Amino acid sequence: MNIRFTDGAPPDPVQEARDQLARQAALRAANDFPDFEPAATVDYRSHGRTLVVGAARDVLPLADQLASALAVTALLLDDADGADGAARLYPVHRARTVAVAGWLGAFEARWQAPGSPVGEGRFDLVLDLCPARLIATHQRPHGYQAPGPDPQARAVAVASLLDMVGDFEKPTYFNYKERICAHGRNGIQACTACVDICSARAILSDGDRVKVNPYLCAGCGACGTVCPTGAMTYAYPPAPLTGKRIQAALRAFASAGGAQPVLLLHDARGGALLERLGDSIPGRVLPLALHHLASTGIDVWLAALAYGAAGVAVLATGDEAPQYVAALGEQMQIAQALLDGLGYAGPHFQLLQAGAAPLDAAQELVLALRHAPRGEAPSCPATFHLAADKRNTLDYALEHLHRHAPRQPQHIALPPGAPFGALALDTQACSLCMSCVGVCPAAALQDGQGAPQLRFIEKNCVQCGLCANTCPENAIALTPRMSFAPERMQPVVLNESQPFHCIRCSKPFGTLQMVENMLGRLASHPAFSAHPDRLRMCGDCRVIDMMTPADEMQVTPLRRN
Repeated sequence: MNIRFTDGAPPDPVQEARDQLARQAALRAANDFPDFEPAATVDYRSHGRTLVVGAARDVLPLADQLASALAVTALLLDDADGADGAARLYPVHRARTVAVAGWLGAFEARWQAPGSPVGEGRFDLVLDLCPARLIATHQRPHGYQAPGPDPQARAVAVASLLDMVGDFEKPTYFNYKERICAHGRNGIQACTACVDICSARAILSDGDRVKVNPYLCAGCGACGTVCPTGAMTYAYPPAPLTGKRIQAALRAFASAGGAQPVLLLHDARGGALLERLGDSIPGRVLPLALHHLASTGIDVWLAALAYGAAGVAVLATGDEAPQYVAALGEQMQIAQALLDGLGYAGPHFQLLQAGAAPLDAAQELVLALRHAPRGEAPSCPATFHLAADKRNTLDYALEHLHRHAPRQPQHIALPPGAPFGALALDTQACSLCMSCVGVCPAAALQDGQGAPQLRFIEKNCVQCGLCANTCPENAIALTPRMSFAPERMQPVVLNESQPFHCIRCSKPFGTLQMVENMLGRLASHPAFSAHPDRLRMCGDCRVIDMMTPADEMQVTPLRRN
């Protein structure tokens, strides 16, 4: 277990009995909501065309078994050893290399043997018996079975494939708002949080945006948890429904006399482990089932604390992708830094990682839950509801936590990767070219609306790094922090300059520093070396000057700035 123990006296048996009864009321309240029905689904169709691939001694017996009900193709990746020479009613191919990709009803395979042309085929199902899986993602696509060498696991895989014929559907687990995505702008890439964390490789870079393959998406929700802007959100169920369940549970727990409740988030496998513990779970621990434990992050957790929870624990069982557990730990560091900065006594978060052996896992979990967080909560529980927009929920939760905090600092330093912060600008290097303004997905950076100014609204900043990656002068650095200062909501001038006026028409078209930078960089360019004054002209006058015949006599008053 990865736990943080807290010292203290043994639990009061009277309060523990009260907490046990209060938990029953809390769980009834949390479950007193209709089952969530997803509005959008993804459809699969499988006709049973099955590829069985591996060594002959492994493939042929299972292929014979599957061929009684499915249209089987066997692909043998070794020589004749293991083949019995019997004639079969299904195709048998031999190859040295093979590649497989796809999902239920839409797998594509390509294989080749030395001296033979490339073979290929489309399949609905795949039974992979290779020593190393052909599809190496942690989350395997629907319709793909790679049971390994264990005979019992192989029998389960065969039974599963026999049931995968027909039409199927699953929820569309995510919503994506392309407009506020911070993945990239103008070919410059910044935030790759969702791409990096997806264990199914369902999210790929698609130019300045990302593209999600709903057929590969397994519904973990981690993409929404790590997304700084809220462009990617979890929809199974949406955050507002999860928030209502949490709020109802905590209210019922408090009304029934419970004290210092801890929200324990778990998935189905974690739920099975908790069932074995029974009454040994402390009464103040309130289990809440999720489709996947990675589907919630700091927005939901901080809201739970604002509602009156003394802590949030997340139970991992070892089936999760390693990057999910790492991301949850990072989210907890950010959230705890915020609470520490506000003066709330902690800790407030607990990441539980159950052991491999069932008995060890149960014993360790009981011990860990006895030391569940007893963090300080606001004296007045919040009444707001979780919003569909992640940033709005964070605003509500942080405003409430700050208002009732023991300390109320204006700024709290946060770990790198936090979705809040300011910008450090090198004003000597900044030329006010406004490239950063054009790429900011959150309208945190703004121009001066006609004046040569660069303005910044800290409340909007998500620390995606697009501005820093785009700046041609390398003048921008990120400063992760949380600001509660009043000016965080107002545009603050980061840099300004006097306008530079065109020497031909007197129209302002840039700043003095920008023109000086152009002169330094482009004065030797063939287009300007003979006419350096063109760099001091606006675009229109520059074109007029270039199109005017050189031998035409004219009198043009030029004004030097």
